[in-house]
Amino acid sequence: MVAPLTFQREARTPGLQFALIAIYAVLTVLVYVYDAAFWVIALLILPTLPALFDLYTNPVSTLTLGATTLDWANGRRHGSLNLADIDHMRFDTRWDFSVRATAILSNKTKQRLPQPCMPPHLSLEQAFQDRGIRVERHHFRVF
Repeated sequence: MVAPLTFQREARTPGLQFALIAIYAVLTVLVYVYDAAFWVIALLILPTLPALFDLYTNPVSTLTLGATTLDWANGRRHGSLNLADIDHMRFDTRWDFSVRATAILSNKTKQRLPQPCMPPHLSLEQAFQDRGIRVERHHFRVF
């Protein structure tokens, strides 16, 4: 019997808090020291709004790989797969060195695991291999 793999991550991390504080500090300096235009500051604030929303709501992402099922949840999104329905798992390394996992099911459909739910990919690969599920690795594909 293989022990279940459980993973949990919160969006409210010290790195996110530090990044937002640093960005807003720089924007404040731009306003008060360099008298930056309002529309420039507004444009620079826009990309930070999703991170600020995540900091406020703090969604929790989880992944559980049990003996017979793979379950995940990310905020309001959640899903579950029976391991018997998975033909193989495909791990794609992207150009930004992130790894995406996709379950290729027996009926040839694909189910991608949400990125926030992903544990370290080496431990996830090993957990699938321990359960007898074939794992494919693909590096740096353009398409």
